[in-house]
Amino acid sequence: MADSNPDEISSVLFMAREALVYKVPPRTTTEGYRASTWNDQGFLWKGRVRVLEIGERCEIRLEFKVDAQFLGELFALTRYTPTNNAVEPVLDSSRYFVLRVEGEGGRKAYIGMGFEERGDAFDFNVALQTISKRTTAASEPVAAKEEVKDYSLKDGQTFSIKIPGRERRRAEATSEGSGGGMMGAGGVPLLAPPPPSTRKR
Repeated sequence: MADSNPDEISSVLFMAREALVYKVPPRTTTEGYRASTWNDQGFLWKGRVRVLEIGERCEIRLEFKVDAQFLGELFALTRYTPTNNAVEPVLDSSRYFVLRVEGEGGRKAYIGMGFEERGDAFDFNVALQTISKRTTAASEPVAAKEEVKDYSLKDGQTFSIKIPGRERRRAEATSEGSGGGMMGAGGVPLLAPPPPSTRKR
C-alpha cells in the first residue's frame, strides 16, 4: 500500500474502467516480452487502472471492482519513474504492457496488463510521457543569470571619440594657414599687397 499524506496533492492522469491482468512466464531472452506467449491462456484478473500523480511520485493502481462500484481497494501497485523500468511495452502489440508490481514487505513480481481498447493503451502511454516530461523539467538546472556589466563612467573618467576623416581635414587646414599665403585660381599663390610707402601717388 502506498504511503499516504493528506497534505500531498493528488491528480488522476489516466483511468480505464477495465484492464486485464495476465500471468507472465519468465523471460528467456533479453530482447523483451511478447504478449503472444501469455495472453492466450486467459486473464487472471479484470478491474480498473488509474495513473495517479501524488506529490512528486507516480503510482499505477490496479483496483478491484465490487458490486459495480470501485472502492479503491488495491489488487496491485506499481511505482513508476522514467528510469526504473517498472513499465515495459511488449514487442508484438501496442495494447499490452508488463508491470513490475510491489507487494507487502517490498516483494516484487511481474504481471502482464492489457487493454481491450487501443485508445486506452494510447492514453496510458500519454500519461507516462507526461510524468517523464515533468521529471525531466524538474531535474534540469536553472540557467544562471547573465552578469550585467556596468559601462557607466566613474568619477573623473573621460573618453574621446575619433571621427574618421576629421583629423585629416584639420591637418590640411593647419598647413594652409601656416603657409602665409592664399591660393588663387588654378593653385597660383596670391602675393600680398605692397606696403603703403611703395604705392604710386
